[in-house]
Amino acid sequence: MHNILLPVCVLCLVILLLIVVLKKARQPYMVAYILAGIVLGPNITGVFSSPDTVEGLGEIGILLLMFFLGMENEIPNRKSLLFVPVIAQIVKTIVSFLLVYLVGRIFAWPLTTVALFTVLLIFNSTAVVSGFLKSNGEIRSLTGKTVLNILLLQDVLLAPVLTFFQLIGPQKTDPVKLIVSVIACIALFFLLRSVRNRNFFASPVAGLENDHELQVFTAACICLGLALIVSLMGLTASIGSFAAGIFIGRVKGFHWLEHTLGPFKVFFTALFFVSVGIRFDVIYLVHNWTFIAAITVVIMLVNSVLSAGIFHMLRFPIRKSIYAGALLSQTGEFGILACSLAYQMHIIPFNIFKACIAVTALSLLLSSVWISVVKKYVYKGQDTDRRILQNMAA
Repeated sequence: MHNILLPVCVLCLVILLLIVVLKKARQPYMVAYILAGIVLGPNITGVFSSPDTVEGLGEIGILLLMFFLGMENEIPNRKSLLFVPVIAQIVKTIVSFLLVYLVGRIFAWPLTTVALFTVLLIFNSTAVVSGFLKSNGEIRSLTGKTVLNILLLQDVLLAPVLTFFQLIGPQKTDPVKLIVSVIACIALFFLLRSVRNRNFFASPVAGLENDHELQVFTAACICLGLALIVSLMGLTASIGSFAAGIFIGRVKGFHWLEHTLGPFKVFFTALFFVSVGIRFDVIYLVHNWTFIAAITVVIMLVNSVLSAGIFHMLRFPIRKSIYAGALLSQTGEFGILACSLAYQMHIIPFNIFKACIAVTALSLLLSSVWISVVKKYVYKGQDTDRRILQNMAA
């Protein structure tokens, strides 16, 4: 019992102290979670010797996060709102691959390394961006909705990326699983399209609003159950929990859900980012700090400039384009998932895996500062959502 209780108590205390400090600096709590993982990881205090201790629980936090985003987010019912994120992500993916491919030709990188750094460029952090938008009351603005829809498309894009790693890996790939994944992706698309902005469901259990225990386990079964079903079909579990959130958001009588599962989301999401910090190899960073720092800065700048350029190309005002670029500057949690899979399948060596983890952790830590700086000096809120819609319709 003490083997579990002591590390958890120390973790909660360290996170609490870091939150108190970072709150005064107006930094998001995610930074405290990652720093706590670094401090308590095997390279400093050794309270946690392996990220596996908390990583599995942390992945539940990501599922709950996507579940709540599904409840809050509206599926675009206008072609202009759907067109922008699709085009933006397609252009970003193509340009990112071309840039990394050119750099890879110069440094003679193998295709696997090129693919991995492309993944780090095209995937952003849903947890960081959604938390920043929500804390600033921008999650329902046009810019916020567009950015969140881009992140949703990235979640869908993760499935073919993981499939690509399976194809280039040494293990044999089951063609049946590939076909099932494609069918599941198409079915999920039409399913979400059929229920967008509709409220035709009714609460299936009588007296649910007055039974707290029943609420908790009903919500958990809906969220985690659909996530499991979708993952068994070859897609990412986060897509399933997001779809569950969309359905539940349109069920009458489920307004209590956020109050019931909210604390679980906070705790488990914190554990995920703690696991990122635990994976962070401080010794490796000290020996390779110039390389890691350079790659991190380049990725954040390229992501910012590329995303801002795409938004401006799609007729967003320059100020909001730059702000959107800053929001999409970091690498995300799905990049970590792709890197972990590539390493487990022996596609990349251990040193490349450690470099990817270090770059991801640093970009997550620095992105909050970068977003705050851009918001303060560039984003003045002068352009209204109506003006953006008029520009896109022109």
